[in-house]
Amino acid sequence: MTMPTPLELAQRQLDAYNARDLDCFLANFSDDVKSYRMPALEPALVGKKQFGEFYAAQRFNVPSLYAELISRTVLGNKVFDRERVWGLKEQPIEMVAVFEVHEGLIRNVWGFSPD
Repeated sequence: MTMPTPLELAQRQLDAYNARDLDCFLANFSDDVKSYRMPALEPALVGKKQFGEFYAAQRFNVPSLYAELISRTVLGNKVFDRERVWGLKEQPIEMVAVFEVHEGLIRNVWGFSPD
């Protein structure tokens, strides 16, 4: 069995995010995943359990949640997605998410947004 590419993982997690399918979403992340909200140097979420609890309580319960992929760049084991996200605020949020892949799973996520 071959490991998914960083591009495949980024697309799978985006598809699961938009379907609000927590199990499929989490399947793309390592057990020790870390999520950063830049410019913070310390992770906001650590570990798949905490990561899953956050998305279950703060994202996948939002009926209008949807992330539109504006552009994507793959550089080695990193994927840079520019997205427009609906459902979290009155107006869509523009953001960049960076996914770092290690051993076939996303290990680190950095989120950049204007606010």
